[in-house]
Amino acid sequence: MNYVSVENVAKSFGERILFKDISFGINEGQKIGFVAKNGTGKTSLLNIIAGDEDPDEGQVVYRKNLKVAFLPQEPNLDPNLTIEQTIFASDNPILKVINNYEKALQNPDDAEEYQKAFEQMDAISAWDFETQYKQILFKLKLEDLNKKVSELSGGQKKRLALANILLSKPDLLYLDEPTNHLDLEMIEWLEEYFAKENFTLFMVTHDRYFLENVCNEIVELENGQLYSYKGNYAYYLSNKDSRVANEQIATDKAKQLYKKELDWMRRQPKARTTKSKSRIDDFFEIKERAHQRRNDHEVQLEINMARLGSKILELHKISKSFEDLVLLDKFEYVFKKGERIGIIGKNGTGKSTFLNMITGGVTPDNGKIVIGDTVKFGYYTQRGITIKEGQKVIEVIREFGDYIPLKKGRQISAQQLLERFLFDRKKQYDFVEKLSGGERKRLYLCTVLIQNPNFLILDEPTNDLDIVTLNVLENFLLDFPGCLMVVSHDRYFMDKIVDHLFVFRGNGVIQDFPGNYSDYRIYEDSKEPKEKISESSESKGKNTWKKETKVALSYNEQKEFNRIERDLKKLELQKKEIETLFVDGDLDGDKINEESQKLQKIIDQIEENEMRWLELSEKMEG
Repeated sequence: MNYVSVENVAKSFGERILFKDISFGINEGQKIGFVAKNGTGKTSLLNIIAGDEDPDEGQVVYRKNLKVAFLPQEPNLDPNLTIEQTIFASDNPILKVINNYEKALQNPDDAEEYQKAFEQMDAISAWDFETQYKQILFKLKLEDLNKKVSELSGGQKKRLALANILLSKPDLLYLDEPTNHLDLEMIEWLEEYFAKENFTLFMVTHDRYFLENVCNEIVELENGQLYSYKGNYAYYLSNKDSRVANEQIATDKAKQLYKKELDWMRRQPKARTTKSKSRIDDFFEIKERAHQRRNDHEVQLEINMARLGSKILELHKISKSFEDLVLLDKFEYVFKKGERIGIIGKNGTGKSTFLNMITGGVTPDNGKIVIGDTVKFGYYTQRGITIKEGQKVIEVIREFGDYIPLKKGRQISAQQLLERFLFDRKKQYDFVEKLSGGERKRLYLCTVLIQNPNFLILDEPTNDLDIVTLNVLENFLLDFPGCLMVVSHDRYFMDKIVDHLFVFRGNGVIQDFPGNYSDYRIYEDSKEPKEKISESSESKGKNTWKKETKVALSYNEQKEFNRIERDLKKLELQKKEIETLFVDGDLDGDKINEESQKLQKIIDQIEENEMRWLELSEKMEG
């Protein structure tokens, strides 16, 4: 059954055309993930479909009597109401049925009206509404029902808006980044909820496991065109590659035909027959196809890194409390070169406070933090970039210099650097306040990395970044030779880049877990119920992202396995660099000898690591 028809919609801002002639439908039971690069019109199209924005052309047609709900990134709630009052002030149809029932109770003489109201309560299970809304609010960590909206954080407001629309049980639900401001436990609960409930979904999210586990279709907006993939995120990835390859073949054929037709056009045929006029018209279509170019420029990150000494960061029995809330209790840790630590835990357990202590923004109550002389932090905070009125994008980067150093003694201009971060020359002269949320995050990331850090601290870096930028950021972080510490609720991101976790349990308890997030979930789910500290059993279900390997390894072996995989990748890159030097043929005799010895050492290390990797692999399979 068709719910919504989007017919030939178009949107532009001045001369910039986001999209035109976009048409598609949303049918009952579809769970659609909508993906696109930041700044290409993703939010505009979502707002048009949801009715919050008008298209320049075209229309959106809804089926009659369709119940629709929309969760925007910035929900509009009455600040004077409490959490519970907000639930009861919504236009939830269940509340109307409850209202009718209460009115019927006040008029006992009208038996027919009472019977009708009673049957309506039965039909939609309204008797359990109080239990339902309290369960959902508690799952979303909104336990204080009498707290006013004006006292809530931005994340709490979004969670309250999410609770409201889930309780309204709409036929069709639009979601704009629903996993932002949710901790990992909440995200897994929401996945389970959508798996059980019969919602039709259309959502924008960068959470790739969420796309994998919830969606049955991916719709991509690219270069103003829509492409649909009837499957989950993994299906989308494999089929997009095939589509791009086929498009390239078609473009190559069009180029060959264009050369042939161009030669014919240059001969300027005098006989303007119907046939020749038709061929001239076809020529311009061929020309357009032949000159199509994919805008596949990716963020290229190769900023130079300051040298890191042997002494990096030492935490000696640090403690921190706010009144009765204990965040850290005599925590100790000595960081080593190349550490890649993920930080997880429920909201309010002290993750951001921990990062602020390390970077000097917060002072510990007790204990000592010792930072090595060579350490240079690059700290990406949730606050994002500070916008100065009237400042242009290029001016933000020029505050760090007109030229920025790269690896191997090279340098690039501020303009060239911005191009590598997907800001074209025209965009560089836009005012910062005109940028989308994702573009601002990308610019902020640029300002953090160009300061030459050797110890990166990233607090929720994936929020508002599009999937393309996320993939490139992950590849950069995999090759980053310094230390890395990251707080993120993006499970895919954490699985890819960290070696071990600091698990903030609450009440000052921090567990050092030797593995990535999926390893941790396997460990938690394998524990006896009485051993479980958190309600991890509720996150069981169709978690296809769980890696069922590594379970037979000890903690230290898991850690070693992860390190070997990363080291092998680095060694292969080093090997390739030296082999390239030999191919170029610019080396003298002494240099050839020196590089040959280096190459042999690298080959020996690769063989040694591969042997150990195979041993651990066999143990996992055994």
